[in-house]
Amino acid sequence: MASSVRTKISKLFSPSKQRRFALPRCPVPGSPSFSSSAAVASEPPPPEVLSGPRMLDMVKEYVDYRRSLYGGLTHKALLVDAVGTLVVPSQPMAQIYRQIGEKYGVEYSELEILHRYRWAYEQPWGRSRLRYVNDGRPFWQYIVSSSTGCSDSQYFEELYSYYTTEKALRKAGVKVAIVSNFDTRLRPLLRALKCDHWFDAVAVSAEVEAEKPNPMIFLKACEYLGVQPEDAVHVGDDRRNDIWGARDAGCDAWLWGSDVKSFKEVAQRIGVEV
Repeated sequence: MASSVRTKISKLFSPSKQRRFALPRCPVPGSPSFSSSAAVASEPPPPEVLSGPRMLDMVKEYVDYRRSLYGGLTHKALLVDAVGTLVVPSQPMAQIYRQIGEKYGVEYSELEILHRYRWAYEQPWGRSRLRYVNDGRPFWQYIVSSSTGCSDSQYFEELYSYYTTEKALRKAGVKVAIVSNFDTRLRPLLRALKCDHWFDAVAVSAEVEAEKPNPMIFLKACEYLGVQPEDAVHVGDDRRNDIWGARDAGCDAWLWGSDVKSFKEVAQRIGVEV
């Protein structure tokens, strides 16, 4: 990509410019966050930026530019909100099997799925060495089919990818950190959910003495990961705390449930094959 194009794109999507594409803030006059610059941040983008085809072209150029920087990826690091984003997807196994299986015709209740899962896992197959053949895929196909009564290969692939996103991110070299307005109980909670090993760092407000949307907590997370803010994207479900806070720190930001709706989608947007 020509240097002139890189310059235009980097200026357009610099942290200060990214704010122009977010919903406008409404700070209260007299509050610490109110300033004349807030009015500038909430102004609509210029007409030439809003034009449909041109806007799409510029977004594509920006994505291509970022991928050229990071060897095919758009970001080097992923920051994740805990409560409302991470903790919600960490649902009980039977609930995940049921929710994903509904569109494939799974009719068993969560309790039935749980009982059938336990039965299948305790069979001789579950204790055999075949569990470790071909990355365990034949074993888990058997478990899923026995638990739900559904042998649809697409259903299995969707379930399998749900649980392999974290591995794919690590394999691609993407660093992952939690950024949360929580206290020190978060670490024991992550261990209880058996997902503490997913993360390279944890930035908790009680420890860094800053709460979202304060940019400091995002900057600390980037510091822990050894990356620059512009190299990271944050995913969270709160527009003010997660989106505005991350962008104020210089990070990219995606709104959970709107911009992205699953961690598989997050990985794919970063450029990681799942």
